[in-house]
This record gives sequence, C-alpha cells and structure tokens, in this order.
Amino acid sequence: MKKILVLLLVILASCATPKKCCGQAFTKDFFKYSTVYGAVNGNNSVSDVDVYSVTNGLETNTVQTPFDYSILFGARKIKRFGYEPKEAFKNGTENSYADGATIGLWEKKVEFLFQAEYKRQEGENYFDQRHMIRYVDEKWLAKVEYLEDGFADVKFFESSQRWRKELDNGVSFNLGVAQRISEPYGYNPLEEWLLSNGNLHYTFLALEEGYTTQFDGQGGVEYFNPSGNSVATSTEVWEAVVIPEMLANYTEKKRNQLPVQWTYSWVAGFDYYKYTKTSWLHAWGSLMPLHYSDDENEFSYYNFNEGQWLDYSGGIIYGHWFNKNLGLFLEGSYNKYWNRTWHGFSVGINYRVF
Repeated sequence: MKKILVLLLVILASCATPKKCCGQAFTKDFFKYSTVYGAVNGNNSVSDVDVYSVTNGLETNTVQTPFDYSILFGARKIKRFGYEPKEAFKNGTENSYADGATIGLWEKKVEFLFQAEYKRQEGENYFDQRHMIRYVDEKWLAKVEYLEDGFADVKFFESSQRWRKELDNGVSFNLGVAQRISEPYGYNPLEEWLLSNGNLHYTFLALEEGYTTQFDGQGGVEYFNPSGNSVATSTEVWEAVVIPEMLANYTEKKRNQLPVQWTYSWVAGFDYYKYTKTSWLHAWGSLMPLHYSDDENEFSYYNFNEGQWLDYSGGIIYGHWFNKNLGLFLEGSYNKYWNRTWHGFSVGINYRVF
C-alpha cells in the first residue's frame, strides 16, 4: 500500500505542476508557502487508580498509567480560510476541520499535508499518519489521501477525480469516481468457529492457538498461554479475562494475513464557503452510494455486504458575532466508511469584555 501511495502522490504532483519538465514537481515553486515542522508534546494521563482485593486479606494495588506524549513531523501547504487563526508556530496538535474539505481556496496550485506521529495515549501506543495532496482546477479536481488513526481504529488510502461546477453564490458541486484501498473490513475471522446454535467454540480455538489446560484431578484446572505461563486458575478468570484477549489477538492476526482490498465508488459532493469578519459558514460533504470490487478482492466489504452500501463524510464550520461582545461558534466533522465511524465537534459561545 505504501508503494502505491507514494507513486500516486508523485504522479498527481507532477501532473499538477507546470510542464517545464517532470523533474520540477518538487522544486521551489512546489514548496513555496509551505511549512515544515516537528514537535514533541506531552502531558499527564489519567490519574493513578487504587484496586482493592480481599482474597488473601486486604491488598491494595495501584494501577499507574504513564504520561501521554507525541513525537511528530510534518509538512503543510494549505491556504488558510478567513476564519482560521495564524499560529506563531505549528506543533502538530492543531485541530483544523477544514483540512477535510474537498476544495481549498487555491486554484491551479498544489496543496498538501504530510504528517506522521508516534504517540502514547492513556497507556496505549499509536502510530498515526495523515497524508494528502489536492489540486483544484476551474472545472475539475483531484485528491489523494492516506489516513491511519489508531485511536479511531481506521486506516485506508483514497483517491478521487471529480468534475466540478462552481456557482456564483459560493456553492460548488462535484461528481466523479473514487478508489479506496483498505483492510478487509467486514471480514469476521470468528465466523468459522461458530457453532450451529450461534455460540463460539472458544476453548477449542484457544487450544488451536497454543493455549493448554492442566487438571489437578480434584476438580481444579489451570490454564497456560502459548509461552507456558499460567494465565488463569479458574474457569471464571479464563472466560472473563483470557478468552477476550485471545479472541482480539486472533482476529487481528487473521486480518493482517490478508492482502489489502480495493473498492471503486461513484462519489458526489458539495462545498460551500462564505466569509465576512463577523459571520462565516464553511460546509462540505461527499456521498458514495455505488461501489464495485472485482473477484480478486475476495475479502472486500463489497462481498461481505452483498454489493451496495452508503458511505459519506462531511463537515461544517460556523461562526457569528452578534455584536462586538457576544459570539457563537460551531465546528465538526463526521465520517462513515464501511460501517465504521470517526468524528469530532466543538461548539460554544464567547463573550468579550471591553
């Protein structure tokens, strides 16, 4: 997937650059007005939690969660919308919903965002990425994007080529095709282990995965993981703690063994932008109602969902100052792909005292 992503990014950048020669795609003109940044950010995580036990008398264990941090690098060239503030420095934590818009303010100029971040959040480690290149012409646009968000558990590559029609009132419509590469969403590795009554034969699956059991002859049992370490001395702990962890590891392993899946979709969308110093509205959305995947993508969502489903994404940014003192703002985005959702929002009021 990474090789395909790099290749498409280079091709799109080369096509959008004035044709002096192909080698000039990443010259000074391409990076002009861009910002390259790197940052380390950190803060405390959830507070320590005391866990009490009375099995062998009163015992207290303190569960500690290490502090959160992130290390990131990025390069960005996206023209700011009128409502967006100008930062003195970029640290990569800025939450700009406008980056998800289909159309930017620049026409006939390449915009891009490349950012990779390694972070620890609430004791869990993630490696997140977001890469995007966008080119908007008078009557067409092209965009490629790669998103990997560990906290939302979503990862995919998407490219789209669209015809666009811009009206005089700030509205722009677009229609075209999109190509997406993703994990085998919809594939459930546990289906083959389901019994006729709908229950899961989890103990047999655990034994196939290398877990073992040892009976003491007096009704007791002890369970061992594939490394030979004891993980439970009762059926209750085995079913409540060990089995869920085993199932999670098994499904992740089986999905990782499968190749990435292609999906081709029709896409239709709109963008709207109107800005004044006292009021602004920026909205966008895309809808994918029809999809196709060939026989080589046996584990694609297309096959598991019997053909068709509805994917969509969108966002809105609204702000209004009623007078010099009182103002209202609303911003957010919502995405639903392959029946997986990720979203964010912020809404509130400001009152300035003079």
